Amino acid sequence: MASFPTLQAALDARAASSHGVTFVNGENDERHIEYGELRRRALAVLFHLQRAGAAPGSELILLTERNEQFVDTFWAGVMGCIAVAPIAPGNADEHRLKFFRVLTRLARPHLAVERAAWQRLAAFAAANGLEREWARLDRHTVFLDEIAAETEGRRHPASAGDVALVQFSSGSTSEPKGVVLTHGNLVANIDAIIDGIDAKPEDRSLSWMPLTHDMGLIGFHLTPLVADVDHALMPTALFVRRPLLWLAKATQHRASVLASPNFGYKHYLKSFDPAKAAGLDLSSVRVVFNGAEPISAELCAEFLAALAPYGLRGDVMFPVYGLAEASLAVTFPPPGRPLAAVALDRGRLGLGDVARTVDAAVPGAVTFVRVGTPVRGCALRVAGADGATLPDGTVGRILIRGDNVTQGYYDDPATTADWMTADGWLDTGDLGVIVDGELAVTGRIKEILFVAGQNYYPHDVEAILDRHAGIELGRAAVAGVRPQHAATDDVLVFVVAKGAPDAFVPVARTVRRVVNEQMGVAVAAVVPVPRLPKTTSGKIQRYALARDWENGVYADVVLRLATLEAAAAPTAAGATGELEQMLLEMCKSALPGKSIGVDDNLFELGSSSLTLAQIYERIEAAYPGRLEVTDFFEYPTVRTMAGFLSQRLADGG
Repeated sequence: MASFPTLQAALDARAASSHGVTFVNGENDERHIEYGELRRRALAVLFHLQRAGAAPGSELILLTERNEQFVDTFWAGVMGCIAVAPIAPGNADEHRLKFFRVLTRLARPHLAVERAAWQRLAAFAAANGLEREWARLDRHTVFLDEIAAETEGRRHPASAGDVALVQFSSGSTSEPKGVVLTHGNLVANIDAIIDGIDAKPEDRSLSWMPLTHDMGLIGFHLTPLVADVDHALMPTALFVRRPLLWLAKATQHRASVLASPNFGYKHYLKSFDPAKAAGLDLSSVRVVFNGAEPISAELCAEFLAALAPYGLRGDVMFPVYGLAEASLAVTFPPPGRPLAAVALDRGRLGLGDVARTVDAAVPGAVTFVRVGTPVRGCALRVAGADGATLPDGTVGRILIRGDNVTQGYYDDPATTADWMTADGWLDTGDLGVIVDGELAVTGRIKEILFVAGQNYYPHDVEAILDRHAGIELGRAAVAGVRPQHAATDDVLVFVVAKGAPDAFVPVARTVRRVVNEQMGVAVAAVVPVPRLPKTTSGKIQRYALARDWENGVYADVVLRLATLEAAAAPTAAGATGELEQMLLEMCKSALPGKSIGVDDNLFELGSSSLTLAQIYERIEAAYPGRLEVTDFFEYPTVRTMAGFLSQRLADGG
């Protein structure tokens, strides 16, 4: 029996609660709102949505970087029986294209956004022939930074079968799929999460995960509200800039439930300094969720060991498996159990292979973390290519079914038919094996790239190369490989090339720069190949390219290219002034092991979005308010950035 029939009922029940949500916007910048106040604020936003034409059955695109506005507006949609479709904001054209592709899928769209972001989208629409699509939002947009009236909107009762959330895929921008989640789906999974972690009345959670992601929204906002406990939300960008603030705030708020994917633990450890951690006290923490991307047992152990002197127990790491189609959670381990891993033979992990357990130290061993058993109300089975259930110990496709599982994709019957079986099982697209009664996720059929906590799809990167680098579709293939002990995938780009290796050097530079500028992703290697392996139907076999890379097939050509690229690089002039010298040292600190000159393009050097954020944070500390992160796109070298910053300082900007 669900605790509430709908999310509406949950918020109504919490109107008299003394618990609430704290919005952490900085070290000394917080705002606490009790659930009753949240309900009132949501109804005030609902008034403006309804004045803009939103009604039960409408859709609402929610586009904001501010957690406080996001939460108010999400609940406004819930209280008005409006399907909310959150989209992660972004500065790149690919993010704006995703917005318009989502817009075309909606029947009765409305938009909640800040005025500045709206203006950028309007300009993009005008420049790219999207005026007709943009016109659909005319008189159906609410500007979240201009809401003043406190009039409450009209609450429309929802049923368990009504759509509450449409979770569009975070990785794909070219063909975003909208996972349809009803009130019943969400409440069923939230109850299972509460049960699965053995939630306590005194629990307090803290999260920096984005609210546009199911872990952030469902796991760390909706779940604590339904459980009627306090929770805190921290902007993802704040964590990226100041990772140490995460556990400092966990100490301050006596948090008992935390979460992060691999990337977050790695990012935190890079900045961690025991000499500055004397004030940490993590003895209140009892659950640390680890999910959203493949889990590294080595990284978990490193994180736990580093924080053990500050009270973090060795049994708090909680590795889980989930996905948006399940309203978040699919499998949980028993709470309070130390991390459990299994080493398997890399050569026996294909679909239908009987997995072979090996010693973790032997060559060819791959370690996987066991992620437990299905949560309450969710069923799971491992199936072969024909859909038949496979015995335990055999690698197969992970299929799920239950009250928490979506019934399909928004306005997309073809995709729904592709991924749903006739008897209601959803194919997750992931591969796994049952070992000792628990699931180990071994791979992904969908070829998702996991980079710095984000999902990317190879075909999206290839489309960008077609549009911005002049490399036609079908002549480049993108694949990801996970180096041993790494927390994220290396992104590899294979390009069909017939000429001499030295002629490929400018191509490699262009590929790295374009992917970095357009997607904020650093390319580990650009590899010339005579042809791309394809199936008989013409599909590129990316897995074959990744396999050959791991087997060292391209080692010689990559080494040869590195030598040629170093020889072709112009001799970079040294810093000519104090400002250039300071910026150069900041860049060198953020890019250890890189040879950097004042005229080197940071994007061509392989700077990721995280690296740029680190450099920006250093500049911001020295010259507050003088730059924006986006200025790197206009001034990507130390020399040009120094010139721009110098002018800003002279102007008093």
